[in-house]
Amino acid sequence: MLTDTKLRNLKPQDKLYKVNDRDGLYGAVTPAGAISFRYNYSINGRQETITFGRYGVGGITLSEAREQLGEAKKMIAAGKSPAKEKARDKARVKDAETFGAWVDKWLRGYQMADSTRGHAALGL
Repeated sequence: MLTDTKLRNLKPQDKLYKVNDRDGLYGAVTPAGAISFRYNYSINGRQETITFGRYGVGGITLSEAREQLGEAKKMIAAGKSPAKEKARDKARVKDAETFGAWVDKWLRGYQMADSTRGHAALGL
């Protein structure tokens, strides 16, 4: 079973290697030394892998990875692929219109006095 101390002490090797935790969760250590939490599972007769995130500063903790594993297992039990759902969520966020883009589109279509339009173009 992994601990934060064990994770901090992992050293990179020439090839990616795995360090098992529990319940199928493992840390994948890259040759550059990055550690990602992953889980391999089978759904509808296909092998899939979900990556929960990178360990360390700006990443996720071991306990967060374990929580995400629990959520993933619930999805698998319900017949859903956690990896595909994660990819769909990422695509939704990428395709979502930002507020700034919406404002720009609105300003282009809105009828303003010339003096006001000049201020809007300057960002005032």
